[in-house]
Amino acid sequence: MSAPTSPADLYRHSLRLLLDKDIAAWVALWAEDGLMEFPFAPDGWPRRLEGNEAIAAYMRHYPDHIDLHDFPDLRIHQTTDPQTIVVEMRGVGRLVESDAPFDMTYVAVVTVRDGHLTSYRDYWNPLAVQEPGTDFTGSSR
Repeated sequence: MSAPTSPADLYRHSLRLLLDKDIAAWVALWAEDGLMEFPFAPDGWPRRLEGNEAIAAYMRHYPDHIDLHDFPDLRIHQTTDPQTIVVEMRGVGRLVESDAPFDMTYVAVVTVRDGHLTSYRDYWNPLAVQEPGTDFTGSSR
């Protein structure tokens, strides 16, 4: 299979990798100097991850805490910048520790350059991390 070429195709591919729990391949989609931001992150959670290594460290244990099953309601919107998309979606699955359902709504602004993710601003709901078993980041809360 050839590498995805459009930002929307690359993003869809990234979601498939998350569902497959292939975090190493997901991280490989990132540019070395990629930037991941969480504008609504609560105290003790990272708000900005700079570089591929920081993003890898943040995501390393994600599947041990959140077992994703699907990303329903995926909507990808083009912007005036052909390399930037706005994504609306839900992530559903279960929390591994408690076996409780996981259902999170996301809005993300994603930029792709030269076939790699370069910027990802993730506007997720910070109230959801109050549930037991959601802290996969090693936060200080």
